[in-house]
Amino acid sequence: MENNDTKKGADKTKDAKKAAMKELRAQRKTMIAAASSKMKEQKKDIKAIKEFLKGQEATIPEIAEGIDMSKDKILWYMATLKKYGQIVEGPKEGVFFKYFLSESDKTQEKAEV
Repeated sequence: MENNDTKKGADKTKDAKKAAMKELRAQRKTMIAAASSKMKEQKKDIKAIKEFLKGQEATIPEIAEGIDMSKDKILWYMATLKKYGQIVEGPKEGVFFKYFLSESDKTQEKAEV
């Protein structure tokens, strides 16, 4: 009988945990959807930047004009891409540096295709 009571107690605990997780997911549904949407937008923006830089060097203003995105947003992405080694800072043209895709990123793109 004690074994049966232990089993019922374990089932109640398991059901309580499931209910708590279900409620938590429902509460956070809008936050999760917003975060997912933002990630999709960022991936799309980064892809556009990389596509623009394929086979050419460009400055921040040239990239912004070429893909119709604000310069501050481009600068933010470029800083991130540079930090993670996906782009390389080239020679300076006036007050701006030219940027191009790193060799390792070009190799990775060929592997993905």
